[in-house]
Amino acid sequence: MGAGDENQPVYHKKTFENIPEEKRRRILAVAIGEFANKGFDNANINVIASKAGVSVGSLYKYFNTKQDLFLTAVHHGISILEDTIGPLSQADMDVREKLEQIIRAVQTSSRQLEDLIKLYNEMTSENNAELVRRISQDMETVSAAVYTKMIRQAQEEGLIRGDIDPRMFAYLLDNLFMNLQFSYACGYYQERFKIYAGDDILSRDDFVVEQMLKFIEGAFTMAQEKTALNQQKSEAAGETLSR
Repeated sequence: MGAGDENQPVYHKKTFENIPEEKRRRILAVAIGEFANKGFDNANINVIASKAGVSVGSLYKYFNTKQDLFLTAVHHGISILEDTIGPLSQADMDVREKLEQIIRAVQTSSRQLEDLIKLYNEMTSENNAELVRRISQDMETVSAAVYTKMIRQAQEEGLIRGDIDPRMFAYLLDNLFMNLQFSYACGYYQERFKIYAGDDILSRDDFVVEQMLKFIEGAFTMAQEKTALNQQKSEAAGETLSR
């Protein structure tokens, strides 16, 4: 989540940019589906080329390696998700409205871009340490900055508690959104969602939004409410003693 192709590293050759956009999109869509469903190690370049309607030789004219094709597919997918969700976190609205819009965008995009979410999930299970490092550095830096800024601004405006660490809460917040993505797009997470929240949970979008907002708001405001409650108790006790 975050913003923009201009911030993304380039893993393809210049020749890939010279082919028609429709052809580029077709190759990336097929690659995303193959990597999402087979994983990096088991994905087959021959299968990708065949389904995309190009030769294997042509693919290697566009990408030096299978890893470069994978990374290009990943960044293409991430840029779509960033364009869908990223601007909402920076919109001119209060923090609760931002959170609601982000949650609803996660619900919608996870269904419309199922293969992208599956690919995102697949990346989290990769055993290639260097590949994981490159992906996480490229894709998480932007969202970390966006959510941290959103939380800091809300603290400055007095909308959420001031004793939380914005970077740590940004991490926890992004984990919630990531898990929600997987819960709408990935088989295991869908079944897990049903076990915890009921068999019909995938059709109860408004309920999910409502409950997630309550959960997040509780984390953002609990200390303040507890302090207020303790103050009320102290004042009540003082009034009793003064009688």
